[in-house]
Amino acid sequence: MGEHHYSVEVVWTGNQGTGTATYRGYSRNHEISAPGRPDIAGSSDPQFRGDPQRWNPEQLLVAALSQCHMLWYLHLCADAGVVVTDYHDLPQGTMTDEKFTSVVLRPRVTVADASMVAKAEQLHHPAHEKCYIANSVNFPVTHEPKVQTGP
Repeated sequence: MGEHHYSVEVVWTGNQGTGTATYRGYSRNHEISAPGRPDIAGSSDPQFRGDPQRWNPEQLLVAALSQCHMLWYLHLCADAGVVVTDYHDLPQGTMTDEKFTSVVLRPRVTVADASMVAKAEQLHHPAHEKCYIANSVNFPVTHEPKVQTGP
């Protein structure tokens, strides 16, 4: 498959006049950018003096795991003839003070026909196996999918 490179720019915007002279004297705000994409307003978790209105790295990691699984899953469904009409995930990450200990993905999938439900449920496993992000972390990423039929 080859080697791929991903570049972003992260710029700290939290200097409030005295830099990091004191722990409480600076903001954790920063901007994440890449050419041709909208900026992401980042900060640290509010428990670590961050801005609760901005994305924190922990949320972005959980989102990346969810996105990667979803994109592989949709690909595998398309290849298998499973017509997905809706996909909604409410993932949750758990961490200690030092590291993540787990992430649970909870995708809610709607397929076009009842005959597709069993295959749609089964395809979560290979999607997980193919997910680059899940293969790159050292904690368990589990799934609690639900598949239903609908429009």
